[in-house]
Amino acid sequence: MGIRDTEVTLLDGTTRRFGDLAPGAALIVNVASKCGFTPQYEGLEAIHREYGPRGLTVIGMPCNQFLKQEPGTAEEIGEFCKLNYGVTFPLLAKGKVNGRGADPLFRELKRAKDDSGIAGIVRWNFEKFILRAGADGAGGRGSQDVVRFRSTVTPEDPALLAAIEMALVG
Repeated sequence: MGIRDTEVTLLDGTTRRFGDLAPGAALIVNVASKCGFTPQYEGLEAIHREYGPRGLTVIGMPCNQFLKQEPGTAEEIGEFCKLNYGVTFPLLAKGKVNGRGADPLFRELKRAKDDSGIAGIVRWNFEKFILRAGADGAGGRGSQDVVRFRSTVTPEDPALLAAIEMALVG
Protein backbone atom coordinates (compact mmCIF):
# COMPACT_ATOMS: atom_id res chain seq x y z
CA MET A 1 0.00 0.00 0.00
CA GLY A 2 1.35 3.42 -0.93
CA ILE A 3 1.06 6.82 0.65
CA ARG A 4 -1.89 7.81 -1.54
CA ASP A 5 -3.88 4.78 -0.32
CA THR A 6 -3.26 5.58 3.35
CA GLU A 7 -6.35 6.53 5.35
CA VAL A 8 -6.04 9.80 7.20
CA THR A 9 -8.32 11.32 9.83
CA LEU A 10 -9.04 15.02 9.60
CA LEU A 11 -9.27 17.36 12.57
CA ASP A 12 -13.08 17.14 12.41
CA GLY A 13 -12.90 13.33 12.84
CA THR A 14 -13.78 12.37 9.28
CA THR A 15 -11.56 9.92 7.41
CA ARG A 16 -10.38 10.10 3.83
CA ARG A 17 -7.93 8.40 1.58
CA PHE A 18 -4.79 10.57 1.39
CA GLY A 19 -4.89 10.52 -2.41
CA ASP A 20 -8.39 12.00 -2.33
CA LEU A 21 -7.27 14.75 0.07
CA ALA A 22 -4.11 15.49 -1.93
CA PRO A 23 -4.48 14.26 -5.53
CA GLY A 24 -1.42 16.18 -6.78
CA ALA A 25 1.72 17.32 -4.99
CA ALA A 26 1.57 17.72 -1.20
CA LEU A 27 3.48 19.48 1.55
CA ILE A 28 2.91 17.59 4.81
CA VAL A 29 4.07 19.15 8.09
CA ASN A 30 3.83 18.03 11.72
CA VAL A 31 2.65 21.14 13.54
CA ALA A 32 2.26 22.45 17.11
CA SER A 33 0.65 25.55 18.59
CA LYS A 34 3.14 26.23 21.40
CA CYS A 35 6.46 25.81 19.63
CA GLY A 36 9.15 28.28 18.66
CA PHE A 37 8.47 27.29 15.05
CA THR A 38 4.70 27.95 15.32
CA PRO A 39 4.99 31.25 13.35
CA GLN A 40 5.80 29.04 10.34
CA TYR A 41 2.02 28.58 10.04
CA GLU A 42 1.96 31.99 8.35
CA GLY A 43 4.39 30.89 5.65
CA LEU A 44 2.63 27.56 5.21
CA GLU A 45 -0.65 29.38 4.61
CA ALA A 46 1.09 31.64 2.08
CA ILE A 47 2.38 28.53 0.24
CA HIS A 48 -1.14 27.07 0.34
CA ARG A 49 -2.60 30.20 -1.23
CA GLU A 50 0.13 30.60 -3.85
CA TYR A 51 0.62 26.99 -4.93
CA GLY A 52 -2.80 25.49 -4.17
CA PRO A 53 -4.29 26.62 -7.48
CA ARG A 54 -1.36 24.89 -9.22
CA GLY A 55 -2.10 21.53 -7.54
CA LEU A 56 -0.24 21.60 -4.20
CA THR A 57 -2.07 20.60 -1.03
CA VAL A 58 -0.55 21.77 2.26
CA ILE A 59 -1.51 19.45 5.12
CA GLY A 60 -0.71 19.91 8.81
CA MET A 61 -0.80 17.18 11.42
CA PRO A 62 -0.86 18.45 15.01
CA CYS A 63 1.51 16.46 17.19
CA ASN A 64 2.03 16.60 20.95
CA GLN A 65 5.15 14.40 21.09
CA PHE A 66 7.73 17.17 21.45
CA LEU A 67 7.61 18.71 24.93
CA LYS A 68 3.80 18.54 24.80
CA GLN A 69 3.68 21.63 22.58
CA GLU A 70 0.27 20.72 21.10
CA PRO A 71 -1.91 20.13 24.19
CA GLY A 72 -5.25 21.35 22.81
CA THR A 73 -8.38 19.56 21.67
CA ALA A 74 -9.25 19.37 17.98
CA GLU A 75 -11.56 22.36 18.37
CA GLU A 76 -8.92 24.42 20.21
CA ILE A 77 -6.26 23.59 17.62
CA GLY A 78 -8.53 24.50 14.71
CA GLU A 79 -9.59 27.76 16.34
CA PHE A 80 -6.00 28.70 17.22
CA CYS A 81 -4.80 28.12 13.66
CA LYS A 82 -7.63 30.03 12.07
CA LEU A 83 -7.64 33.01 14.46
CA ASN A 84 -3.87 33.48 14.75
CA TYR A 85 -2.63 32.50 11.29
CA GLY A 86 -5.71 32.40 9.04
CA VAL A 87 -5.07 28.73 8.26
CA THR A 88 -7.34 27.38 5.55
CA PHE A 89 -5.32 24.29 4.55
CA PRO A 90 -6.45 20.88 5.86
CA LEU A 91 -5.39 19.78 9.32
CA LEU A 92 -5.31 16.14 10.30
CA ALA A 93 -6.33 14.83 13.68
CA LYS A 94 -3.66 15.12 16.36
CA GLY A 95 -1.37 12.13 16.14
CA LYS A 96 2.06 10.68 16.72
CA VAL A 97 4.89 10.90 14.23
CA ASN A 98 7.35 8.60 16.05
CA GLY A 99 7.31 5.39 18.05
CA ARG A 100 4.44 3.10 18.88
CA GLY A 101 1.19 4.27 17.44
CA ALA A 102 2.83 6.56 14.88
CA ASP A 103 0.38 7.70 12.25
CA PRO A 104 0.60 5.42 9.16
CA LEU A 105 1.18 8.44 6.91
CA PHE A 106 4.25 9.47 8.92
CA ARG A 107 5.53 5.89 9.10
CA GLU A 108 5.79 6.09 5.30
CA LEU A 109 7.08 9.66 5.10
CA LYS A 110 9.90 9.01 7.60
CA ARG A 111 11.55 6.71 5.07
CA ALA A 112 12.54 9.82 3.11
CA LYS A 113 16.00 11.25 3.69
CA ASP A 114 16.87 14.85 4.51
CA ASP A 115 19.63 16.78 2.70
CA SER A 116 22.22 15.06 4.94
CA GLY A 117 21.03 11.66 3.75
CA ILE A 118 19.36 10.83 7.08
CA ALA A 119 15.94 9.18 7.26
CA GLY A 120 14.12 7.93 10.33
CA ILE A 121 12.55 9.72 13.24
CA VAL A 122 11.01 13.15 13.05
CA ARG A 123 13.29 15.26 15.26
CA TRP A 124 10.94 18.14 16.09
CA ASN A 125 7.77 20.03 15.19
CA PHE A 126 7.45 21.53 11.73
CA GLU A 127 9.43 18.98 9.72
CA LYS A 128 8.32 19.22 6.12
CA PHE A 129 7.75 16.46 3.58
CA ILE A 130 7.01 17.25 -0.05
CA LEU A 131 5.33 14.45 -2.01
CA ARG A 132 5.81 14.76 -5.75
CA ALA A 133 2.72 14.84 -7.97
CA GLY A 134 2.08 11.32 -9.22
CA ALA A 135 4.37 9.75 -6.59
CA ASP A 136 3.12 7.10 -4.21
CA GLY A 137 6.15 6.01 -2.22
CA ALA A 138 8.56 7.62 0.20
CA GLY A 139 11.68 6.79 -1.75
CA GLY A 140 14.23 9.35 -0.62
CA ARG A 141 16.39 12.13 -2.00
CA GLY A 142 17.54 9.80 -4.78
CA SER A 143 14.07 9.02 -6.11
CA GLN A 144 12.66 12.47 -5.35
CA ASP A 145 9.24 10.95 -4.55
CA VAL A 146 9.42 12.61 -1.13
CA VAL A 147 11.79 15.44 -0.26
CA ARG A 148 12.33 16.08 3.44
CA PHE A 149 13.24 19.28 5.22
CA ARG A 150 13.96 19.62 8.93
CA SER A 151 12.21 22.12 11.20
CA THR A 152 14.72 24.95 10.81
CA VAL A 153 13.94 25.22 7.09
CA THR A 154 11.29 27.93 6.88
CA PRO A 155 8.43 27.98 4.38
CA GLU A 156 10.16 30.93 2.66
CA ASP A 157 13.44 29.03 2.15
CA PRO A 158 14.44 29.01 -1.55
CA ALA A 159 15.37 25.31 -1.38
CA LEU A 160 11.91 24.40 -0.07
CA LEU A 161 10.19 26.54 -2.71
CA ALA A 162 12.35 24.99 -5.45
CA ALA A 163 11.40 21.51 -4.21
CA ILE A 164 7.72 22.49 -4.34
CA GLU A 165 8.16 23.67 -7.94
CA MET A 166 9.81 20.36 -8.84
CA ALA A 167 7.09 18.39 -7.07
CA LEU A 168 4.39 20.12 -9.06
CA VAL A 169 5.98 19.01 -12.32
CA GLY A 170 5.41 15.39 -11.30
